[in-house]
Amino acid sequence: MGTEADNGQIHIPVLLRECIEFLAPHAGGVYVDGTLGLGGHTREILSQSAPDGRVVAFEWDENALYHNQGTLREYRERLTIIRRNFAEIDEGLKEAEVEKIDGLMIDVGLSSLQLDYGERGFSFQRDAALDMRMDSRNEVSAQSILASATEQELADIFFYYGGEKQARPIALAIVENRKKERIETTKQLVLIVAHAIPKRFHPKKIHVATKVFQALRIAVNTELENLSRIIDNGVKYLKPGARFCVISFHSLEDKIVKRKFKNNEQLEVITTKPVVPGLEEVAANSRARSARLRVAEKR
Repeated sequence: MGTEADNGQIHIPVLLRECIEFLAPHAGGVYVDGTLGLGGHTREILSQSAPDGRVVAFEWDENALYHNQGTLREYRERLTIIRRNFAEIDEGLKEAEVEKIDGLMIDVGLSSLQLDYGERGFSFQRDAALDMRMDSRNEVSAQSILASATEQELADIFFYYGGEKQARPIALAIVENRKKERIETTKQLVLIVAHAIPKRFHPKKIHVATKVFQALRIAVNTELENLSRIIDNGVKYLKPGARFCVISFHSLEDKIVKRKFKNNEQLEVITTKPVVPGLEEVAANSRARSARLRVAEKR
């Protein structure tokens, strides 16, 4: 999702210029931002569609909702915020009394609210409770998965959602460790993962626990299922010629977007290859380096 610079002060939406060029917001248009986050993309859509363009923004993270109460106040007459995941676009647009839209975008990465503030355990950079829920109303957390999933289920999560080749020994280590004490913090999980993987297999370019944390987060928030649902369900709301823009951050997401766009007869793929950030953007915002933008147009 749109992120902040390393100083935690300046909000930098990922691939903003490219996304807005493809979406082409105009006055009088109605647009959906499926991932409000810190509001960077939403603000630009509202600005480009002035004076009477409208945005329906979906967001299920209460911290993001609180943040945007102030930062987007000037647009409150043209902005409707729905506290739902974008997969619930049917329910959300019904609440907003919107039948058709002129464009739809989603940014499926984490926001700085989740990465920079460690209370919910999204990052292994600081010790915190293993929560990882983007929506605090959800019952399933990282702790509950680690406490109740079988060894096979854990191995599958780490392998399929994280691409972790050492998934089996990690799963076994978690099962053995939870017999002694409940796994509740990021520090506990990092130590278990680090000890479960032989030193010679520790990755050189990323933290040893990176893939496990990614996999858990995806499982907790059913991220891949939600991505598939928004692409399947969102297309019917697009007017002919309206664009669907998706920014993703890892190969699992990108493959889903590519396949769904290609196989939907109602869509014409605009980006045969994903659009990636330029060197200047990556230099200004290191978290943008893995971003991929794909765009399709309603026939």
